[in-house]
Amino acid sequence: MLLSLASQRSVLFFGGKGGVGKTTVSSATALAMADAGKRVLLVSTDPAHNLGHLFGRKIGPKAVRLAPGLDGMELDPEKTVESHLQEVSSALRRLMPAGMAGEVDKHIELSREAPGMQEAAMLERIAEVVEQHDDYDLVIFDTAPSGHTARLMALPEMMSVWTEGLIKRREKADKFTAVLNTLGKDRSVGNNMLGAEPAAHDEDRESKIRRILNRRKQRFANLREKLLDQNYSGFVIVLAAERLPVLESIELAKQLKRTGVDVAGLVVNKRLPAEGLTGFLAERKAQEEIHLQDLNTQLGHIERQDLTLSAHDVLGVDDLRAFARQFAN
Repeated sequence: MLLSLASQRSVLFFGGKGGVGKTTVSSATALAMADAGKRVLLVSTDPAHNLGHLFGRKIGPKAVRLAPGLDGMELDPEKTVESHLQEVSSALRRLMPAGMAGEVDKHIELSREAPGMQEAAMLERIAEVVEQHDDYDLVIFDTAPSGHTARLMALPEMMSVWTEGLIKRREKADKFTAVLNTLGKDRSVGNNMLGAEPAAHDEDRESKIRRILNRRKQRFANLREKLLDQNYSGFVIVLAAERLPVLESIELAKQLKRTGVDVAGLVVNKRLPAEGLTGFLAERKAQEEIHLQDLNTQLGHIERQDLTLSAHDVLGVDDLRAFARQFAN
Protein backbone atom coordinates (compact mmCIF):
# COMPACT_ATOMS: atom_id res chain seq x y z
CA MET A 1 0.00 0.00 0.00
CA LEU A 2 2.65 2.54 1.05
CA LEU A 3 4.74 2.23 -2.11
CA SER A 4 1.63 2.43 -4.26
CA LEU A 5 0.44 5.60 -2.50
CA ALA A 6 3.88 7.18 -2.71
CA SER A 7 4.10 6.49 -6.43
CA GLN A 8 0.68 8.06 -7.10
CA ARG A 9 0.98 11.29 -5.08
CA SER A 10 3.29 14.28 -5.13
CA VAL A 11 2.94 15.04 -1.39
CA LEU A 12 2.32 12.66 1.51
CA PHE A 13 1.80 13.58 5.17
CA PHE A 14 2.46 10.99 7.89
CA GLY A 15 0.84 11.62 11.26
CA GLY A 16 -0.51 9.95 14.37
CA LYS A 17 -0.04 9.60 18.10
CA GLY A 18 3.43 10.19 19.51
CA GLY A 19 5.64 7.13 19.83
CA VAL A 20 3.98 4.94 17.19
CA GLY A 21 6.86 5.14 14.71
CA LYS A 22 5.82 7.91 12.30
CA THR A 23 9.41 8.95 11.62
CA THR A 24 10.55 5.38 10.93
CA VAL A 25 7.64 4.62 8.59
CA SER A 26 7.84 7.93 6.70
CA SER A 27 11.64 7.72 6.39
CA ALA A 28 11.56 4.12 5.16
CA THR A 29 8.91 5.08 2.60
CA ALA A 30 11.00 8.03 1.42
CA LEU A 31 14.14 5.88 1.15
CA ALA A 32 12.31 3.11 -0.72
CA MET A 33 10.98 5.61 -3.27
CA ALA A 34 14.45 7.14 -3.68
CA ASP A 35 15.89 3.66 -4.25
CA ALA A 36 13.21 3.18 -6.92
CA GLY A 37 14.54 6.19 -8.81
CA LYS A 38 12.37 9.02 -7.44
CA ARG A 39 13.78 12.34 -6.28
CA VAL A 40 12.43 12.62 -2.73
CA LEU A 41 12.42 15.33 -0.06
CA LEU A 42 11.72 14.19 3.51
CA VAL A 43 10.60 17.02 5.82
CA SER A 44 10.12 16.78 9.60
CA THR A 45 7.82 19.27 11.32
CA ASP A 46 8.12 17.49 14.68
CA PRO A 47 10.09 19.52 17.28
CA ALA A 48 11.47 16.26 18.71
CA HIS A 49 13.93 16.12 15.75
CA ASN A 50 13.78 12.32 15.45
CA LEU A 51 14.78 12.49 11.81
CA GLY A 52 18.36 13.44 12.63
CA HIS A 53 18.55 10.75 15.31
CA LEU A 54 17.25 8.12 12.88
CA PHE A 55 19.78 8.92 10.14
CA GLY A 56 22.58 9.52 12.65
CA ARG A 57 23.52 12.98 11.40
CA LYS A 58 22.73 16.64 11.88
CA ILE A 59 19.77 17.87 9.84
CA GLY A 60 18.58 21.47 9.81
CA PRO A 61 16.14 23.77 8.01
CA LYS A 62 18.03 23.49 4.70
CA ALA A 63 17.87 20.32 2.62
CA VAL A 64 20.81 17.92 3.09
CA ARG A 65 21.56 14.69 1.24
CA LEU A 66 20.61 11.59 3.29
CA ALA A 67 20.99 8.94 0.57
CA PRO A 68 21.13 8.87 -3.25
CA GLY A 69 17.97 10.58 -4.45
CA LEU A 70 16.84 11.46 -0.90
CA ASP A 71 17.19 14.87 0.79
CA GLY A 72 15.95 15.77 4.25
CA MET A 73 15.22 18.82 6.38
CA GLU A 74 13.92 19.52 9.89
CA LEU A 75 11.67 22.53 10.48
CA ASP A 76 12.06 23.73 14.06
CA PRO A 77 8.83 25.44 15.26
CA GLU A 78 10.68 27.95 17.47
CA LYS A 79 13.16 28.92 14.76
CA THR A 80 10.36 29.01 12.19
CA VAL A 81 8.41 31.46 14.37
CA GLU A 82 11.52 33.60 14.88
CA SER A 83 12.25 33.70 11.15
CA HIS A 84 8.60 34.42 10.41
CA LEU A 85 8.45 37.32 12.89
CA GLN A 86 11.72 38.81 11.59
CA GLU A 87 10.30 38.75 8.07
CA VAL A 88 7.03 40.35 9.21
CA SER A 89 8.87 42.97 11.28
CA SER A 90 11.14 43.89 8.36
CA ALA A 91 8.15 44.25 6.04
CA LEU A 92 6.19 46.36 8.54
CA ARG A 93 9.15 48.66 9.17
CA ARG A 94 9.45 49.32 5.44
CA LEU A 95 5.75 49.90 5.00
CA MET A 96 4.81 51.89 8.11
CA PRO A 97 5.76 55.52 8.90
CA ALA A 98 9.12 55.84 10.64
CA GLY A 99 7.45 57.16 13.80
CA MET A 100 5.61 53.87 14.29
CA ALA A 101 8.72 51.66 14.64
CA GLY A 102 8.08 51.34 18.37
CA GLU A 103 4.54 50.14 17.76
CA VAL A 104 5.82 47.59 15.24
CA ASP A 105 8.27 46.16 17.81
CA LYS A 106 5.54 46.04 20.46
CA HIS A 107 3.18 44.21 18.07
CA ILE A 108 5.87 41.67 17.15
CA GLU A 109 6.69 40.89 20.80
CA LEU A 110 3.02 40.40 21.64
CA SER A 111 2.60 38.16 18.60
CA ARG A 112 5.50 35.90 19.61
CA GLU A 113 3.46 34.09 22.27
CA ALA A 114 0.06 34.43 20.58
CA PRO A 115 -2.04 31.24 20.37
CA GLY A 116 -1.57 29.53 17.04
CA MET A 117 1.61 31.46 16.13
CA GLN A 118 3.72 28.30 15.80
CA GLU A 119 1.10 26.62 13.64
CA ALA A 120 0.70 29.69 11.42
CA ALA A 121 4.46 30.09 10.95
CA MET A 122 4.91 26.37 10.30
CA LEU A 123 2.04 26.42 7.81
CA GLU A 124 3.71 29.17 5.79
CA ARG A 125 6.92 27.16 5.75
CA ILE A 126 5.08 24.03 4.60
CA ALA A 127 3.36 26.06 1.89
CA GLU A 128 6.76 27.33 0.71
CA VAL A 129 8.16 23.79 0.57
CA VAL A 130 5.14 22.54 -1.41
CA GLU A 131 5.36 25.55 -3.77
CA GLN A 132 9.08 25.14 -4.42
CA HIS A 133 9.40 21.35 -4.70
CA ASP A 134 10.02 21.32 -8.46
CA ASP A 135 13.38 19.63 -7.86
CA TYR A 136 11.58 16.60 -6.35
CA ASP A 137 9.09 14.01 -7.55
CA LEU A 138 7.77 13.43 -4.04
CA VAL A 139 7.69 15.38 -0.77
CA ILE A 140 7.01 13.44 2.44
CA PHE A 141 6.17 15.28 5.67
CA ASP A 142 6.83 13.58 9.01
CA THR A 143 4.48 15.57 11.24
CA ALA A 144 4.15 16.27 14.95
CA PRO A 145 1.68 14.27 17.13
CA SER A 146 -2.02 14.15 16.19
CA GLY A 147 -3.50 17.26 17.83
CA HIS A 148 -0.90 19.63 16.40
CA THR A 149 -1.21 18.11 12.93
CA ALA A 150 -5.01 18.21 12.89
CA ARG A 151 -4.91 21.95 13.66
CA LEU A 152 -2.27 22.44 10.97
CA MET A 153 -4.40 20.75 8.30
CA ALA A 154 -7.37 22.97 9.17
CA LEU A 155 -5.35 26.20 9.04
CA PRO A 156 -5.03 26.88 5.27
CA GLU A 157 -8.74 27.67 4.91
CA MET A 158 -8.82 29.68 8.15
CA MET A 159 -5.69 31.68 7.26
CA SER A 160 -6.97 32.32 3.74
CA VAL A 161 -10.26 33.70 5.12
CA TRP A 162 -8.41 35.76 7.75
CA THR A 163 -6.05 37.24 5.14
CA GLU A 164 -9.03 38.03 2.89
CA GLY A 165 -10.51 39.98 5.81
CA LEU A 166 -7.27 41.94 6.18
CA ILE A 167 -7.31 42.77 2.48
CA LYS A 168 -10.88 44.07 2.67
CA ARG A 169 -10.07 46.20 5.71
CA ARG A 170 -6.99 47.47 3.88
CA GLU A 171 -9.14 48.45 0.88
CA LYS A 172 -11.54 50.37 3.15
CA ALA A 173 -8.61 52.17 4.77
CA ASP A 174 -7.24 53.04 1.31
CA LYS A 175 -10.56 54.59 0.31
CA PHE A 176 -10.69 56.58 3.54
CA THR A 177 -7.14 57.79 2.96
CA ALA A 178 -8.01 58.86 -0.59
CA VAL A 179 -10.97 60.90 0.67
CA LEU A 180 -8.87 62.64 3.32
CA ASN A 181 -6.11 63.33 0.83
CA THR A 182 -8.51 65.27 -1.37
CA LEU A 183 -9.21 67.75 1.45
CA GLY A 184 -7.11 70.82 0.75
CA LYS A 185 -4.82 71.43 -2.16
CA ASP A 186 -1.73 70.39 -0.23
CA ARG A 187 -3.59 67.42 1.36
CA SER A 188 -2.21 68.54 4.70
CA VAL A 189 -5.49 67.79 6.51
CA GLY A 190 -5.50 64.16 5.44
CA ASN A 191 -1.83 63.69 6.14
CA ASN A 192 -1.98 65.32 9.56
CA MET A 193 -5.02 63.29 10.61
CA LEU A 194 -3.37 59.98 9.59
CA GLY A 195 0.09 60.90 10.83
CA ALA A 196 1.32 59.74 7.44
CA GLU A 197 3.99 60.65 4.96
CA PRO A 198 3.19 62.55 1.73
CA ALA A 199 0.42 61.12 -0.44
CA ALA A 200 2.71 59.62 -3.08
CA HIS A 201 4.50 57.64 -0.38
CA ASP A 202 1.13 56.64 1.11
CA GLU A 203 -0.09 55.24 -2.17
CA ASP A 204 3.15 53.34 -2.73
CA ARG A 205 3.05 51.94 0.81
CA GLU A 206 -0.59 50.86 0.53
CA SER A 207 0.15 49.21 -2.80
CA LYS A 208 2.98 47.18 -1.21
CA ILE A 209 0.76 46.14 1.70
CA ARG A 210 -1.91 44.91 -0.69
CA ARG A 211 0.67 42.96 -2.71
CA ILE A 212 2.03 41.27 0.43
CA LEU A 213 -1.45 40.35 1.67
CA ASN A 214 -2.57 39.08 -1.72
CA ARG A 215 0.60 37.00 -2.11
CA ARG A 216 0.01 35.48 1.34
CA LYS A 217 -3.64 34.79 0.55
CA GLN A 218 -2.67 33.10 -2.71
CA ARG A 219 -0.07 30.94 -0.96
CA PHE A 220 -2.65 29.63 1.53
CA ALA A 221 -5.24 29.16 -1.22
CA ASN A 222 -2.75 27.15 -3.30
CA LEU A 223 -1.85 24.94 -0.34
CA ARG A 224 -5.51 24.39 0.48
CA GLU A 225 -6.22 23.42 -3.12
CA LYS A 226 -3.37 20.90 -3.12
CA LEU A 227 -4.38 19.41 0.24
CA LEU A 228 -7.88 18.79 -1.12
CA ASP A 229 -6.65 17.24 -4.38
CA GLN A 230 -6.60 13.49 -3.77
CA ASN A 231 -4.53 12.95 -6.91
CA TYR A 232 -1.85 15.31 -5.60
CA SER A 233 -1.60 14.72 -1.84
CA GLY A 234 -2.73 12.35 0.88
CA PHE A 235 -2.47 11.73 4.61
CA VAL A 236 -1.26 8.47 6.14
CA ILE A 237 -2.17 7.77 9.77
CA VAL A 238 0.40 5.67 11.63
CA LEU A 239 -0.71 3.87 14.80
CA ALA A 240 -0.04 0.92 17.08
CA ALA A 241 -2.56 -1.85 17.75
CA GLU A 242 -3.30 -0.49 21.22
CA ARG A 243 -6.37 1.14 22.72
CA LEU A 244 -5.25 4.78 22.92
CA PRO A 245 -3.51 4.96 19.52
CA VAL A 246 -6.57 3.36 17.89
CA LEU A 247 -8.98 5.81 19.55
CA GLU A 248 -6.75 8.79 18.72
CA SER A 249 -6.42 7.64 15.11
CA ILE A 250 -10.20 7.37 14.74
CA GLU A 251 -10.57 10.92 16.06
CA LEU A 252 -7.75 12.23 13.83
CA ALA A 253 -9.42 10.67 10.77
CA LYS A 254 -12.69 12.42 11.66
CA GLN A 255 -10.92 15.76 12.10
CA LEU A 256 -9.12 15.42 8.79
CA LYS A 257 -12.36 14.48 7.03
CA ARG A 258 -14.01 17.65 8.38
CA THR A 259 -11.22 19.73 6.83
CA GLY A 260 -11.50 17.87 3.52
CA VAL A 261 -8.08 16.21 3.74
CA ASP A 262 -7.96 12.70 2.25
CA VAL A 263 -6.90 9.95 4.65
CA ALA A 264 -5.24 7.79 2.01
CA GLY A 265 -4.08 4.96 4.25
CA LEU A 266 -3.57 3.49 7.71
CA VAL A 267 -0.32 1.92 8.88
CA VAL A 268 -0.54 -0.30 11.95
CA ASN A 269 3.07 -0.39 13.12
CA LYS A 270 4.84 -2.62 15.68
CA ARG A 271 2.53 -5.63 15.23
CA LEU A 272 3.52 -8.82 17.02
CA PRO A 273 4.34 -11.79 14.74
CA ALA A 274 1.40 -13.86 13.57
CA GLU A 275 2.74 -17.23 14.78
CA GLY A 276 4.83 -18.87 17.50
CA LEU A 277 3.54 -16.80 20.41
CA THR A 278 2.72 -18.26 23.82
CA GLY A 279 1.81 -16.97 27.27
CA PHE A 280 2.12 -13.22 27.71
CA LEU A 281 2.86 -12.50 24.05
CA ALA A 282 -0.12 -14.59 22.91
CA GLU A 283 -2.37 -12.56 25.22
CA ARG A 284 -0.96 -9.31 23.84
CA LYS A 285 -1.59 -10.56 20.30
CA ALA A 286 -5.22 -11.29 21.22
CA GLN A 287 -5.53 -7.75 22.61
CA GLU A 288 -4.21 -6.35 19.32
CA GLU A 289 -6.98 -8.12 17.43
CA ILE A 290 -9.64 -6.70 19.77
CA HIS A 291 -8.38 -3.14 19.27
CA LEU A 292 -8.11 -3.60 15.51
CA GLN A 293 -11.74 -4.75 15.38
CA ASP A 294 -12.66 -1.29 16.72
CA LEU A 295 -10.43 0.28 14.06
CA ASN A 296 -12.11 -1.74 11.32
CA THR A 297 -15.56 -0.81 12.57
CA GLN A 298 -14.79 2.91 12.30
CA LEU A 299 -12.21 3.09 9.51
CA GLY A 300 -12.56 -0.20 7.66
CA HIS A 301 -13.12 1.66 4.38
CA ILE A 302 -9.55 3.02 4.44
CA GLU A 303 -6.75 0.90 2.98
CA ARG A 304 -4.46 -0.51 5.68
CA GLN A 305 -0.98 -1.96 5.94
CA ASP A 306 0.35 -3.81 9.00
CA LEU A 307 4.06 -3.78 9.84
CA THR A 308 5.72 -6.24 12.21
CA LEU A 309 7.61 -5.07 15.28
CA SER A 310 11.36 -5.09 14.62
CA ALA A 311 13.56 -7.16 16.92
CA HIS A 312 16.08 -4.33 17.10
CA ASP A 313 15.99 -0.53 16.91
CA VAL A 314 15.81 0.81 13.36
CA LEU A 315 18.76 3.19 12.93
CA GLY A 316 20.47 4.31 9.75
CA VAL A 317 19.96 3.74 6.05
CA ASP A 318 20.62 -0.02 6.05
CA ASP A 319 18.07 -0.68 8.83
CA LEU A 320 15.51 1.51 7.05
CA ARG A 321 15.97 -0.45 3.83
CA ALA A 322 15.47 -3.73 5.71
CA PHE A 323 12.38 -2.32 7.42
CA ALA A 324 10.95 -1.14 4.08
CA ARG A 325 11.01 -4.68 2.66
CA GLN A 326 7.75 -5.25 4.51
CA PHE A 327 6.04 -2.63 2.34
CA ALA A 328 5.97 -4.94 -0.66
CA ASN A 329 4.08 -7.65 1.27
